[in-house]
Amino acid sequence: MKLNTLVGLLATAFAAPLALASSNGLVISQVYGGGGATTGSPSFKHDYVELFNAGSQPVNLAGYSLQYASATGTGNWNVSALSNLSNTVLQPGRYLLIRQGSGGSLGADITTQDGTGTLNLSASAGKIALVASTTALSGANPAAASYIDLVGYGGANGFETAPTPVLSNTSSAQRKNAGCKDDNNNSQDFDIGSPLLRNSATPANVCGGTVPGDQPIVPVCPDSSVTAGQTSRFSVTASDADSIVNARAISGNWPAGITLGAFTPAQADGGVATAEIEVDASVGGGSYSLNLQWANNEAQTAVCSFKVNVAGLTPIYSIQGSGASSPLLNQSVSTSGVVTYLSPTGFYLQDPLGDGNPATSDGIFVFTSTAPTVAVGQKLQLSGVVTEFTAGQGTITQLKNISGLTVLSSGHQIEPTAVDLSRLASGALEAYEGMLVTLSGPITVQQNYFLGRYGQLTLAAGGRLLNPTNILRPGPDANALAQANLARAIILDDNSLAQNPNPVPFMGQDNTVRAGDTIESLTGVIDFGPATSNATGASMYRLQPVGTSQFQRSNPRPQTAPAVGGNVRIASANVLNFFTTFVNGQTASGQTGQGCSLGGTSSAANCRGANNLDEFNRQKAKIVASLSRMNADVVGLMEIQNNGQVAVQHLVNSLNEAMGAGTYASVALPSDTGDDAIRVAMIYKPAKLSPVGAPLSDTDPINNRPTLAQGFRAANGERFAVLVNHLKSKSCSGASGADADQGDLQGCYNATRQQQAQRLKVFVSQVQAAAGTQDVILLGDFNAYAKEDPIETLTAGGSIVDLIGRIDPEHYSYVFDGFAGRLDHGFGTASIVPKITGANSWHINADEPTVIDYNTEFNPAGYYSADPFRSSDHDPLLLGLNLYKAIKGTAGRDTLVGTSGDDLIEGGPGADTLTGAAGRDQFVYTSMSDAGDVITDFNPADDLLDVRALLQSLGLNLADPFAQGHIVCTNSGANAVVGIDAKGSSGFQKSRPLVQLKGLRCDQLSPVNYRY
Repeated sequence: MKLNTLVGLLATAFAAPLALASSNGLVISQVYGGGGATTGSPSFKHDYVELFNAGSQPVNLAGYSLQYASATGTGNWNVSALSNLSNTVLQPGRYLLIRQGSGGSLGADITTQDGTGTLNLSASAGKIALVASTTALSGANPAAASYIDLVGYGGANGFETAPTPVLSNTSSAQRKNAGCKDDNNNSQDFDIGSPLLRNSATPANVCGGTVPGDQPIVPVCPDSSVTAGQTSRFSVTASDADSIVNARAISGNWPAGITLGAFTPAQADGGVATAEIEVDASVGGGSYSLNLQWANNEAQTAVCSFKVNVAGLTPIYSIQGSGASSPLLNQSVSTSGVVTYLSPTGFYLQDPLGDGNPATSDGIFVFTSTAPTVAVGQKLQLSGVVTEFTAGQGTITQLKNISGLTVLSSGHQIEPTAVDLSRLASGALEAYEGMLVTLSGPITVQQNYFLGRYGQLTLAAGGRLLNPTNILRPGPDANALAQANLARAIILDDNSLAQNPNPVPFMGQDNTVRAGDTIESLTGVIDFGPATSNATGASMYRLQPVGTSQFQRSNPRPQTAPAVGGNVRIASANVLNFFTTFVNGQTASGQTGQGCSLGGTSSAANCRGANNLDEFNRQKAKIVASLSRMNADVVGLMEIQNNGQVAVQHLVNSLNEAMGAGTYASVALPSDTGDDAIRVAMIYKPAKLSPVGAPLSDTDPINNRPTLAQGFRAANGERFAVLVNHLKSKSCSGASGADADQGDLQGCYNATRQQQAQRLKVFVSQVQAAAGTQDVILLGDFNAYAKEDPIETLTAGGSIVDLIGRIDPEHYSYVFDGFAGRLDHGFGTASIVPKITGANSWHINADEPTVIDYNTEFNPAGYYSADPFRSSDHDPLLLGLNLYKAIKGTAGRDTLVGTSGDDLIEGGPGADTLTGAAGRDQFVYTSMSDAGDVITDFNPADDLLDVRALLQSLGLNLADPFAQGHIVCTNSGANAVVGIDAKGSSGFQKSRPLVQLKGLRCDQLSPVNYRY
């Protein structure tokens, strides 16, 4: 040992106190977590951790790691291996500077680091550990035996005795005595000060009172792994604290193809010598033991022994296997393939040939954590660890901890594998996981609920997916359909981790993509992940698309409400939490500090609708647009605030402002509306209908939202009654016993809904007595699909009839989890069924994406419009009702006069004089024996001549009886005479007069005045 070195070490040793507490003297001597940031004035652009050897012997850091967890973390330790150090042997009294991650672009660069890591530390509080392995620690405050040193700073819940004070982006925690103080008490061992960069070039600060003697050569020769078929190189090192390592030589016999490469001797005492080992591509797979001798400038030698593990390539299809998870889980493998797709955190790699086995995937995801640097079309060779990444309730096979990535060639193109999604069994897409595929179409959009939030659409082949219990009774067949639905469904993703993307992907030029829209085919890679916003919930296969995806508008927006016939239109509309008291405590009238009532308590937290006045005005505009276009005579409303008449009257006022004063009125407030935050309500047109008696509210305890009933009378004296319902939700909060989810696809609270349906049948009879009519219509959100138990209970026995199901058994009004079904129903008593002329939902809501609704907190600007579309999440329902007063004559000459309302006047045989009076009247003719009538006040704007039965009696079933001359009109003086010609224009006979319309000319009539 040189004299000047000995003197220097003695001086340094006696100047520092002895305080060794770690197992080998190695400690964390400084922590700085304020690197980068986006505001303020951080000292440096990166975080860093400083290590120090406070012991008396060199320490080999091979296999060590730094691990970080948040101040309040309970066991999620992030691991950063100390694998890229300039010197893996730390001599006594020496420092190592390990630069870590960055939080932004501010602060000075750190360029003197001895190594880099991937940890992102908190600027103020956290916990950092030095561990003699790369196995992640567990628990908030790990056992001392599991680490070499632990520093908790700020308010950390893991530390030695107690944490240091809080740090900042301009201060670091510095171990006292230049790193030598270690009493296993973070609060006492550290000072807080301005960050101080020290590295391996910093003068030694040997702790303790003695100086070690002549130091040996310390080799660092870890085992290395390379891949067969390619030339590989790796390095081993050696150092000597008091000498210069300046030579290396093969010791013993090395296998052919494994040779010494370049050598870099140490430059000074304690410096590192580096020897490169070369493994030729010809070396076969296997494990080879090697010995290497080192020498220094003082004639000392040392030999290190290590192994070179040459791994053969494992094909991707062997990594994937034929099951749901890899047969090589947690094993290190080397493989090769062509890059087919890039993602924000990795890339997809596919074997260009495959094994021809349809049960094994030829593709795999390679996780890089950050944006990959490879390119599509490159053929790569790499090594990594096989893992199963948890995605919701399933996993996806991937490679991580990637090393040895080599670009072998470029310009390759993988042909997508054709997949017929409509023919797959449940789970069959596992065999295509990670592969580039083309899904054949047409492929139909099923759900767009997460389009604005996550950039995702739920798709399926084979048309719309119907909720199984909408068309099948709960049981094995419904369960089988649910599985079949899932088998042909997939999520189309936007290959982005961003939430609330702007612009929203996949949208058409009219700012929507509707459920029911289609695309002929899609190409992309098969991924797997959560199907909902619940990260631990149900999962589905996903397609990350290649190129743009242009959908066809196969389900056009219906600009007008469906035509349902009749002279009275009855509607049902769920208005999706129409609250005049907002989440911010304000009201539509300008009050502040208000709340919403729920279960006897009042709080703004109980409010469910608009957050503020701006959202409310947007919501109201859409609802008014939808209700005014429907123009129904009676509307049953669900999900309107339970605050007396305030909310419903505000809606009525808004409708009247848009449609004309007095167009609508609200049914009076019933005696009890329940204690839920929402209630049902009813509005009607007073010019068309008059209430019969007071409204009824069913306060039976089984109803959490009491049913509302009201009788009505038309101007012609005809009566009917309407019941508005909102049965118990399927949500499972608080459900137990029979109300818990029974696994039969009916959701929670099915038992309660059955009881509510049974109670409805009792309540109907009370309503019939109060309204003075047997004709009752039941509307609303029943929260049960068409074949579920509550609907079966309600319609059992035939006294109550499903008015929609008898027309369209596959009808839908709501989309949930990609399945379309009917929660919104229209039922009628048996007596009213013959009077129903039509029943249909107006598909303006369920098929539309939520991103176009009234909300502002997540929805990008530019997608909202004050139109009916996505005014709610349920489609409104319309029923047509023939509420005519039937007036019939005798076989002789009659003089018949209608009412002031809508009449159905049938004079019968004989020359009759008919007067409709006010209202929209229909004059019925069933045969030519009815001919010879005179109608005194036929109004072409309102009245009709019904000749359907007459034409059928003549054997005429024509699309256009006017063009063929079967219905003709001639003027006779000041009157129009309508005639019937059985032979039409092809015959020789003249038409026979049917009816004379007093005071009218033929040019005042058109085909719209006839029913034929």
